[in-house]
Amino acid sequence: MTRIPDTALAALASFDDGSLSPETYLRALLERCEEVEPTIRAWSHLDPEAALAGLSDTPGKGLLNGLPIGVKDVIHAKGMPRTCGSPIYAGAVSTVDAPVVAQARMAGAYAMGKTETTEFATYKPAPTHNPAAPGHTPGGSSSGSAAAVAAGMVPLALGTQTAGSVVRPAAYCGVVGYKPSFDLIEPSGVKALARSFDTVGVFARSVADAALFAQAVTGLSLLDAAQGAEAPSVIGLCRSPVWDNAEPEMQAAWDDLVSALRGKTAMLDVELPSAYGLACDAHPRIMAREASQALSYEWHSHRDLISPQLRDMLEQGMAVSERAQSEDRDMIATLRHRFAQDLGDTPILITPSAPGAAPRHETGTGSPEFNRLWTLLGGPCVNVPGLRSADDRPVGVQVVGPIGRDADVLRVAAWLADILS
Repeated sequence: MTRIPDTALAALASFDDGSLSPETYLRALLERCEEVEPTIRAWSHLDPEAALAGLSDTPGKGLLNGLPIGVKDVIHAKGMPRTCGSPIYAGAVSTVDAPVVAQARMAGAYAMGKTETTEFATYKPAPTHNPAAPGHTPGGSSSGSAAAVAAGMVPLALGTQTAGSVVRPAAYCGVVGYKPSFDLIEPSGVKALARSFDTVGVFARSVADAALFAQAVTGLSLLDAAQGAEAPSVIGLCRSPVWDNAEPEMQAAWDDLVSALRGKTAMLDVELPSAYGLACDAHPRIMAREASQALSYEWHSHRDLISPQLRDMLEQGMAVSERAQSEDRDMIATLRHRFAQDLGDTPILITPSAPGAAPRHETGTGSPEFNRLWTLLGGPCVNVPGLRSADDRPVGVQVVGPIGRDADVLRVAAWLADILS
């Protein structure tokens, strides 16, 4: 069997030196899928012949030359189903690419298949299992993308985050999950959920791979930052306003993190002003209100096909007053503007990615409570794997910063990944 390179950049290097062809690489990945997909169930649509045809149609140039990507099933990819994890759209096939998929193709990549999502990127679990913690959830809503990358079935996969749907699955599955600054990657062609927060992100097996993909679809120079891995002069450690909800494995992992960083750089404990704690509480209310608007058609035309949990959320959103909506939007704008100022001399933070390690599969997809604030603030977030619980489940921490500081966040994330590897 062909040895599969560990990272996308390693695969590209093998293409360049002639030791591996893109077709041989894809066939090896498809063999890997045949081996593990019956157990993992990361793909909602995977057609090997179509994937091979997609490879042959790539332009053959660009940063992603010859690389396959997984596409979360709330994102349009031409010729492939887009069900959004809902029976409402069973059998629906996309006639267009979302811009992010089109840009990836222009950079030389191709869509290998569609990855499983929770219902409309909300709560009802996908059938996916966690390859890094058998018997436990892969997280949500980008369940399939995180699991496919963690299982070595694809080097890169697209996800979306409205609460914690990139960072948390990445943490649970032990891979890199990069949620860029809000609106950095073009979001059209993605099924909307909450317009104030919806962000396209990427899963990868290294920080540099995630930066590579983001650079390919945005044109920003991000890869060099992720390959620098230089130590910051100071790093902020923020347990977050919801630290009281951290589970024992996260508390232990946090102590391990502090020990690993000791002597590597100056560390400063950061406690955010009380307004940020209030924002944590506001996020689900804003998300529910905007989801009730984004899913208006589904609510009015197919209410019986919406899960009870999602129906409850939409009803809660419809009950939010006009005044509360206005105050919430003002709060988002104010906090996004002042976040960098409040951080002062510690513009980049490390904070938990989730309450702990992945919970049991039957309990749901885990809580986004350690993600809501950072998503609301709109800044870049990168889950960095490497920490483990006592029973060897992945425990993630994320590097976060203000909007527009993506290169700095990726640089610190790469440095931290080296330390934790």
